[in-house]
Amino acid sequence: MPVNLRKGQKVSLTKGNPGLQHVVVGLGWDVNQFDTGGDFDLDAAAFLLTESGKVSGSGDFVYYGALTHASGSVCHLGDNLTGAGEGDDEQIRVDLSRVPANVTRIAFTVTIYESEERRQNFGQVNNAFIRIYNEDNGEELLRYDLGEDFSIETAVVFGELYKNGDEWKFNAVGNGYQGGLAALCASYGVDVE
Repeated sequence: MPVNLRKGQKVSLTKGNPGLQHVVVGLGWDVNQFDTGGDFDLDAAAFLLTESGKVSGSGDFVYYGALTHASGSVCHLGDNLTGAGEGDDEQIRVDLSRVPANVTRIAFTVTIYESEERRQNFGQVNNAFIRIYNEDNGEELLRYDLGEDFSIETAVVFGELYKNGDEWKFNAVGNGYQGGLAALCASYGVDVE
């Protein structure tokens, strides 16, 4: 049975799952029910962060435009443009054994593509969630439903995988930002053109 997390809650992934190596981070949301800008095109991304809380280079940013990290440890499985259908709308695969030694955290974020042009924000998004499951056996390990009411935010840090000694843990962050993907990139040290 998966652990249902609340904002700020932390849980170990590997302590109760010895040998856990391959996980999938799934993101889901419902289609736009509002009369604004058409479907929601939410985009999942992963920032591989060093001890400084920043990326060591632009290659540590995995998203729809750069699907796989050079180490092979993080792989985005493709862009969903509408949120239609059940279950995960976007997925990011993580091989914990291949995460570079200098990476201490992997932040999983979601942004709304062209949020300003479409007049959309996370206050309009329903049933957004992040979940992590064991890719080897399909077992869902944890789930975090974003029940918080975001009003003007166009980017959200859903959660982080982080190293604690030889354990991998997950932190349900749930922090919103204005400024979309550019704001997240600036926060994590990714140069955008």
